[in-house]
Amino acid sequence: MNEKFIQRKQVIYELINDPAYSPMKAKEIAMLLQIPKENREELNDVLDALVREGKISVSTKGKYGKLENNAVTGTFESTQKGFGFVSVEGEEQDIYINEKDTLDAMYGDRVAVIITTPAVSGRRREGKVIKILEHAVTEVVGTFEKNEKFGFVVCDNQKIGEDIFIPKDKSMGAVSGHKVVVKITKYPQGNKSAEGVVTEILGHVNDPGVDILSIIRAYNIPMEFPKDVMKSLETQPDEVLESDKEGRLDIRSWQTVTIDGEDAKDLDDAITLSKEGEDYLLGVHIADVSHYVKEHSPLDKEALNRGTSVYLVDRVIPMLPHKLSNGICSLNQGCDRLALSCIMRINAKGEIIDHQILETVINVDRRMTYTSVKKILADEDKDEIEEYKELVPMFKLMQELSSIIRTKRYKRGSIDFDFPESKIILDKEGHPIDIKPYERNVATKIIEDFMLAANETVAEDMYWKELPFVYRTHDKPDPEKIIRLGTFINNFGYDIKIGRDEIHPKELQKLLDNITGSEEENMISRLTLRSMKRAQYTTECTGHFGLAARYYCHFTSPIRRYPDLQIHRIIKESLKGRLNAKRLLHYDAILSDVAHHSSTTERRADEAERETEKLKKVEYMEDRIGEEFDGVVSGITAFGIYVELPNTVEGLVHINSLKDDYYEFFENTYELIGERSHNKYVLGQKVKVRLTATDKLLKTIDFEIV
Repeated sequence: MNEKFIQRKQVIYELINDPAYSPMKAKEIAMLLQIPKENREELNDVLDALVREGKISVSTKGKYGKLENNAVTGTFESTQKGFGFVSVEGEEQDIYINEKDTLDAMYGDRVAVIITTPAVSGRRREGKVIKILEHAVTEVVGTFEKNEKFGFVVCDNQKIGEDIFIPKDKSMGAVSGHKVVVKITKYPQGNKSAEGVVTEILGHVNDPGVDILSIIRAYNIPMEFPKDVMKSLETQPDEVLESDKEGRLDIRSWQTVTIDGEDAKDLDDAITLSKEGEDYLLGVHIADVSHYVKEHSPLDKEALNRGTSVYLVDRVIPMLPHKLSNGICSLNQGCDRLALSCIMRINAKGEIIDHQILETVINVDRRMTYTSVKKILADEDKDEIEEYKELVPMFKLMQELSSIIRTKRYKRGSIDFDFPESKIILDKEGHPIDIKPYERNVATKIIEDFMLAANETVAEDMYWKELPFVYRTHDKPDPEKIIRLGTFINNFGYDIKIGRDEIHPKELQKLLDNITGSEEENMISRLTLRSMKRAQYTTECTGHFGLAARYYCHFTSPIRRYPDLQIHRIIKESLKGRLNAKRLLHYDAILSDVAHHSSTTERRADEAERETEKLKKVEYMEDRIGEEFDGVVSGITAFGIYVELPNTVEGLVHINSLKDDYYEFFENTYELIGERSHNKYVLGQKVKVRLTATDKLLKTIDFEIV
C-alpha cells in the first residue's frame, strides 16, 4: 500500500467522521474533494478499504457515512472457534462476524454491528461489532478448576467459548470438579478474560442430580417458590367449598374420565361424551385454576414469571405449587372440582354445530391412563375391558368421534408430524438404565383431537366477540426454506407446489403422506419440520399454519401454561358481563407482554428439556463404548454424518473417521460422496456403527462406520 493511498484514506476518514458531514455517494465525495474522474477508481478502493476495516459504513443506497449511521442492532451468538453471528429481529439471514471483529462480545449480547461485506452468491453478509449495547449473560454455571493462585470455570454453555477467571479469594472454597454458579464481575477485553465470583456451589460433578441441577440453574429456571407465595397457600382450601359451587352448571352426574400418562399428577382436563341422535355431545372440562390464582396475587405473579411448568427427565418444576397443581386444581378421581367447560355439539361430518363455554362443577368417575385405554380399544384386552366395563361404550364412542374429527382436520390440510419422543428410564440415583421411543397410541390421539377441538372452538368464540385475547399462532414458512426443501425432495422423486411464494399446508401434508413407509420418511419429515417456523403466543389471531386452523389458542392446560390461565380469566369475566371499558383497556395494556414473555419461557423450557435429554443419553452410552449398533443416517454436514439409533440416541460419525476415501459434502442434496470410490452417504440410509467416545461436558456421542 503506497503512502499516497494511506494519506487519502486518512483524509477521507476524517471527512466522513467530521460532525458536519452528511452521508454521500462516492461521486459526491469526489466532487467535494475535487478528485478528477480519472482517479475515481482509486477513491472507490479507498472507500472499500475503510468499510472493510470497519472505520466507516455504507448504506444499501451506496451512501458512505459514520459507523453509527448504518449500524443495525441484533443478538450476538458466539461459537467455540471464536467467530460468531448476529441475528437481527425481522431478518431471516444472520450476519457473520469474524473473530477479530467481535469486540469481545459474549453469547447473547445485544450489539450494534455494521455490514462490511454484503451478501453475494448465496454467502451470508459479513459485519463488524462496533458497540456492545447490553450484556445478556450476567451469571454462568460451570465446572471449577483450581490452580495454586487462582481458579477458573469452564462454562457448561459451550456457546460461551472462554473460561471465567476466578480470583483465589472469590472461589467460596470450591475445589476442582465442583459445579458452581458464577456472577460475572468483568467482561472480556482484549487479552483479558472475563472475571467472576463464585456465588454458589451446587455440588461435585459426580454427585447424583447435580448434572440436571446445573442445567436448571444455567437456564435460570426458578425452583423454590418465594415465601409470600407459600404463605398464601395457607388460605387455600383442600376441597371445593359449597359456596364456590353456586352459580355453576352441576354436571357431577355425567360420566367423566381423565386420560393421562401413568406418572401424571396434575390432571387438568377431563372428558365427557354422549350421543344425541346423530350428534355427539363432547365435553372438555378444564380445571378452573383462575378461581384459586387471583390476578396480581403472589401466586399469579410467580406463575407469570415461570410461564410454564418444565418437564425434565428426573423431575417436574411446576408453574404452580403442588398444593394447587396436585391438589385442589387437579381433577382427581372421586373429588368435586371446579371447571371451565367447553361443551360442543358435533355432527357426523365432524362439524362443531353448536357450543357452550361455561363454569361447571364436575366429579371424575375414573382416572384412566393412555396404556389402559389403548389396551381396551387397540389390544381388546379382556381383563382391562372387564375392569372398566361401565366405561367401555364411552371409550368406543371416543374412538369413533376422534376418527371423524381427525379426518376432517386432515381434509383441510392439518400437518401431523409423528416423531417418536424419547422415554428415558432412570434408577434411584438418577442414572439412565434404558432409553426407548415413546410412541403415540389411540388413546393419546383421542385426547389430542379433543383438546384441539376445544382450543379452536374457544379461540373462534373469543375472536368474534372482538375481545382482547392471547392466541396460539403459527406463521407460514419462509419461501426460501420451502424452495430449498422442494429442491432437495426432487432428488427423491417428490415435489411440492408453491404458489405466489406461498405454500398451503395441504402440500406438506401430501408430501408426508407420499413418503410414509419409505426409507427417507424420517429424514424428509425432519427437514420439513425444520423448514417451518416456531409457534408462538400473540394477541393477533393470524391462524395456525401447521394445523391449517384459522382460529387457535391454548385453553386446556392452565395448571402448567400461563397463557391458558390468563385467557380463562378473560373468558370468565366475559361470561359474567364484567368486561367493561376499564377492564378491556387493562387487558389491551398487558396481553402483548404476557404473550411475549410466555413464548420466551416456553422456549427456555424446551431448550432445558432437550439439554437434559442429551445429557442422559450421553451418560447412558458411556458404558457402551466399543459396542456396535444398527442406525439410520439422520443428518449430513460438511464435518460428518449424524446417525440415529432405534432408541432415539443420536451421534456423529466425524468425516475424519471415514478412512476409506476423501468425502465431499454436497449441500443441495445432503450427500457425502467419496472422491475415488463414489461411495455415497445419504439421509435415511441404514448403517452399522461402533461407539467410539462420549463427552458429558460437550454432550456429544461419537460413532464410526463399521
